[in-house]
Formats: sequence, C-alpha cells, structure tokens
Amino acid sequence: MPHRVWRRRPCTLLGITRTLPPSRPYDPPSVPGPSPSPAAVCAQGAGLSAPSGTVILDGIDWVVRSSDRWVIVGANGSGKTSLLRLAGAQLRPSRGTVDVLGRRLGRTDLRELRRRIGVASTAVTDQLRPGLSAHDAVVTALHGALEPWWHDYGAADHLRADELLETMGCGPLRDRMIGSLSQGERQRVVLARALMPRPGLLLLDEPAAGLDLPARETLVSRLARLAGDPTAPPIVLVTHHVEEIPPGVTHALLLRGGRVIAGGPIAETMTAGTLSDTFGLPVRVEHREGRWAAWAHE
Repeated sequence: MPHRVWRRRPCTLLGITRTLPPSRPYDPPSVPGPSPSPAAVCAQGAGLSAPSGTVILDGIDWVVRSSDRWVIVGANGSGKTSLLRLAGAQLRPSRGTVDVLGRRLGRTDLRELRRRIGVASTAVTDQLRPGLSAHDAVVTALHGALEPWWHDYGAADHLRADELLETMGCGPLRDRMIGSLSQGERQRVVLARALMPRPGLLLLDEPAAGLDLPARETLVSRLARLAGDPTAPPIVLVTHHVEEIPPGVTHALLLRGGRVIAGGPIAETMTAGTLSDTFGLPVRVEHREGRWAAWAHE
C-alpha cells in the first residue's frame, strides 16, 4: 500500500549497495562506511528558522526512497528551495532530524556528503565560466571543480561526459562555450554535469525557469527519459508550475508557508483540493498524456 509521507514513521537506515555495469550512464556510486539507507532522504519533524527567528520550515516529515521521483510544488516563499537545500546538505535543520544518503545532518562531514549529491540549478549555471566548453563543464563535475586544469581526467571520464551530453541532446554542443549557448541548452548541460559523478541523489531546482515553450518541452522530454530510467538515482524536482512536471514523476510534496499541505503518490496528491490549499485560490487540475495542468477558476 502506498505510504503517506506526512505520517510519522521510523526511518530504517539499512540497505544494500547495488553495482550496475559501468557502461550505464546512471551507475550509482559505491559508498564507503556503513550500508546506505534505502531512503535517500528521511526528514522527521524537520524545521528550519532564520537567524531572526522567522520559521521557514516547520514539522516536515518526508521520505525519498531509492526508486522515487518527487516533485515539490508551492508558491514563491513556501519553503521549496530551503527544503531542497536541506536535502542537498547545504543547511542543517534547526529542529528535528534529516538523514541524507544514510548520513544525519549535523553528525557528518557535509562537504563529503555533498560530493554524492547531484544538483542542477541556476546557481550552478551562474558559477560556470562563460568561456568553458560544454564538455569541460560536464567532466569537471567529477571532482566538483569549475575548471579542467585542477585535476587529471582519463579517457573513460571524457567518454562518460560525452555520453551524458548525448543523453541530454547536447552532443553537438560538446565544444561550444557555455556563454554561447541558449538558456535551455545551458540547463541541459548543467543536468548532464549533475549526473557526471554518479550521484546517489539528484536535485533539480526549477530547471525550466525562464525557458520559452520549445526549450521547456525539450527539457521536460529529457527529464521524462531520466525519470523513466531504472538506473537513475532518486530525483527531487522543485517547481511552482505543474506544467513543468515530466511524465515519470512518482510522488508529490505540496508546501505552503513552510508546512506540508499534502504528500504521497502523485496521482493521489495532485488534486484540485490540495492545489487550491497550496496556492490559496480555487484551482482546477487536469492530467492528460502524462502531463499536468492547473488553472484558477471562480
């Protein structure tokens, strides 16, 4: 029976590392130390407050399992990006607990943990030097670097970078400079970069933000392929436009004011009632051919 994430339940931190053939582009990493959890993210009563005392997140119970593809939906200021930063080991909770890839935030080296998490966001894109080639932008992610001269890369590393660019429909852009690419092309290159180190968790922070219709649909199509790949890591996508949710997403978490409105399997969670509560206005919802649409009504 599908679980509801808002119910308190123990987070079991036991599991088995699965090794896939090295030729598969989403081969998960081997993890040193104790066996990793089948839950990529396990938040229990997690809260986050600003230094001023303002509550940003409150009482978040959320479990992302190894085969899950989640979308976090909410209006601006609902806490989506803050929750993603907790999942990305960029922040520690002010209250409650958050375990990421079997490591508890506040009791582990966050720098080491971040190396096992792939992130695609505008912030990552902005860090890349405009003169960097698309290939170098991807291959340098193997060591979390921004320039290719800081580390040595073997033939297999360069081959993997090229395979990931092809997977994202960016093969012909291999030698193009990042600064010469369109916004949609850059977003797909950054997505390939996020996959380069074989992450145990993939986080996507509004990857379609600012894209026109053709660029958005190209990106959503690539995300759908990724979501449908059984060798891909667990995925968490943040958006406030349900039209950007690709087919293959399995679960949804709806936030408003830093609290969970609803969470669980997407077909049960993305309803007119829950989305109306999430955005604070009457909303109608349609699900057709694997895609979602929502609009306000009187």
